Amino acid sequence: MSSTQPQHSLGIRKFFSSASLRLSYLDYGGESDNVLLLLHGHLGKARTFSEVAAQFPDFHVMGLDQRGHGWSGHPEDRDYSREGYIGDILAFIRTVLDGRPVTLLGHSLGGLNAYQFAARYPELVKAVIVEDIGAEIQGDLSFAEKLPERTGSLRELREALKQAGLKNIDYFIEGSFEDEKGWGLRCDLPGMRISQENCNGAWWDDWLSSTCPILLIHGRQSFVMDEAQAERMASRRPGTRLAVFDTGHGVHTDDPGGFCREVREFLEGLPS
Repeated sequence: MSSTQPQHSLGIRKFFSSASLRLSYLDYGGESDNVLLLLHGHLGKARTFSEVAAQFPDFHVMGLDQRGHGWSGHPEDRDYSREGYIGDILAFIRTVLDGRPVTLLGHSLGGLNAYQFAARYPELVKAVIVEDIGAEIQGDLSFAEKLPERTGSLRELREALKQAGLKNIDYFIEGSFEDEKGWGLRCDLPGMRISQENCNGAWWDDWLSSTCPILLIHGRQSFVMDEAQAERMASRRPGTRLAVFDTGHGVHTDDPGGFCREVREFLEGLPS
């Protein structure tokens, strides 16, 4: 893997294969052998982290479009299992990075994938940043099945998201695109319910079994988890640092400056 290219705010789109699935990622560059791999949340894509990616010049920063999201393929069998997501990260590290260990930063779905991957493949993970996802998860993404495949305008798409009860419209609209059919979200909408159902449950064994340093970031106004759970996660797991922000679920979009400062301080404190 070449690590001599300068960081690029837009990232360079590249592709790799995980089993039979063609997946996409953004390579933001960086003159370092230390890789920071960014994992987005449900209905998102790698580019949600573009502002964040440019803030870590000491890392080679990459962002994965996880299966069913962004420019990555949609599994024909709707395999949005825990094993499927984790297997994609493993394939990325093995094929793109030649097995080089990484630091993982994941939001929501990506955060769960990150700490579960660290539990299963500790030799491939240096540290983890988990943004606003718990060890006990109970979410519902069935609304995604009711969203229109396309709308005639971006305004109509915004209105459809609003009618679905979503609050942070800007976060979801970042995943929008236009083609010959109209405006839509670049993800497998029917598959999102299945993906969320596979995320639901109690994952304390995974949370507690890894030993790498973890930064747990929580937004006090989050609809996904509460502060009491965040505090339990930090107190029960050695090597965990908790940072709480007065934001919603998307801390990196609500307070990008504060988010990056906290992550940078955590990364600078890691053993060399």
